[in-house]
Amino acid sequence: MAAAPTSAFGTSRRSDLIFLVLFAAAVLTAPLWASLIGAGYPDLLQKWAIYGLFAIGFNILFGLTGYLSFGHAAFLGVGSYTAVWSFKLLGMNVLPAVFFAMITAAVFALAIGYISLRRSGIYFSILTLAFAQMSYNLAYSVLTPITNGETGLTVLPSDPRILEQLAGVRDTVSTPTTSLFGLEMTGYPGFYFCAVVLIIGFFVAMKIARSPFGTMLKAIKSNQTRMNYTGFNTRPYTLAAFIISGMYAGLAGALLASTDPLAGAERMQWTASGEVVLMTILGGAGTLLGPVLGAAVIKYFENIFSAFNDQVLMEMFNWLPETLQEAAVAVAGLFVGEGWHLTLGVVFMLIVIFLPGGIMEGIRRVQKLFRRSDGASRTDTASESA
Repeated sequence: MAAAPTSAFGTSRRSDLIFLVLFAAAVLTAPLWASLIGAGYPDLLQKWAIYGLFAIGFNILFGLTGYLSFGHAAFLGVGSYTAVWSFKLLGMNVLPAVFFAMITAAVFALAIGYISLRRSGIYFSILTLAFAQMSYNLAYSVLTPITNGETGLTVLPSDPRILEQLAGVRDTVSTPTTSLFGLEMTGYPGFYFCAVVLIIGFFVAMKIARSPFGTMLKAIKSNQTRMNYTGFNTRPYTLAAFIISGMYAGLAGALLASTDPLAGAERMQWTASGEVVLMTILGGAGTLLGPVLGAAVIKYFENIFSAFNDQVLMEMFNWLPETLQEAAVAVAGLFVGEGWHLTLGVVFMLIVIFLPGGIMEGIRRVQKLFRRSDGASRTDTASESA
């Protein structure tokens, strides 16, 4: 019997296909299973899909090549601004906005990557952070005619929207909403659009990781110095990875603008860059599924735990005596509501200490545990039968 064809990393194409189908099924059924943990509403699901895509792109650079960028939020902001300008000038269809956002982010990544990749390690990280902060400050000051400064860029009824004007469907009265050939990108339709883009982005990332190009990126991460000594020019590969990663970030920025047609400089802030780093490390850098899981965990903490105010906590602990109830609310309030960052910090610290490979390492350990127990039970059965 012929063996199943394998990819560059020794995994069969059939297993990759099964993995992709399971991932797609989990994403598309998210409104069902996420409602069990109180996260089934569209806004949160949209953020999970968008930031999951952002983290997948960042993982192509950091997880595969080992280059840690602290400035990826610059591409997220550029994608958002480009998408909003596409809505203002062309029309509210999200497809042109997504296309132009990716192209603009690619050009921006080429310029930044060409300079930053002349250095490696912490110097590369500081350079990307500097470029991101420059972009953030420019969006607030010098580029105000393009970005509208601290007010942010929005779509107005008076905008030209040329394609809609040519088609005779331009509305100059009501506030326009984004759409996909007439289907408004709000609520669950907006989530499913983001979900489909996430699945496509996941598939492309899988193909990159399994390709000879992905193998070369992993070799660069393993020992770039040795590759340079052999005369191999690694820079085109790292620059390509940087551009692809920037395009993913620009795409995520376009999706943010598609679900909420607004672009602000805060999306370029260093905190947004740090957030995607946390997502990738928390889920498992260098893995396919890890960044998506990390994005889901952080967005869940941000949107669910932050909603636990004192009133909600009082209702949760109403079964306690009044004195103990107040004490429990005071203690719990440190970790939820405005203190949700503390909970996230504790979780992140525990994972880094006990699971350096992130959530995916924990999943692999559980799988090994079950395999060992299953193997032990088979051995015992064989011994008894003998």
